[in-house]
Amino acid sequence: MWDNKRKNKSEALTTYIGSDAVVVGDIQFAAGLHVEGVIKGDVTADNSDRAIVTIGKNAVVEGSVRAPRVILNGMVNGDIHAGQAIELAENARVTGNIYYQRLEMAMGAEVNGQLIHEEGRGKKEEAGTVPEDLVDTST
Repeated sequence: MWDNKRKNKSEALTTYIGSDAVVVGDIQFAAGLHVEGVIKGDVTADNSDRAIVTIGKNAVVEGSVRAPRVILNGMVNGDIHAGQAIELAENARVTGNIYYQRLEMAMGAEVNGQLIHEEGRGKKEEAGTVPEDLVDTST
């Protein structure tokens, strides 16, 4: 789960917060964010569906995390909204709710909150209805 086989060009690391850093305030990023320090604020990915945030073993985020993909091996005190997938490693600690589509959780990870599965955006249609873009309105 934690090897380098998943790395590819779409997961380019663009922002790194080192273990000696303490950031006070919200962070917004576009492609890849790796956190080893402390963030006292919300972490939010731009609208890219390829954005990924990795929170290292000794890292702490005191705020919410919102990104398509989240890899957590540290601590988050706040809600996590993983639009596509979240991976919780053995040292992951979450105090808050996790909203996810796909979840991978290692033995030893801890969640003090709710795990809330969300359907894919735009994929959920009510039974028996036709999507608006397929309706012929020319008549």
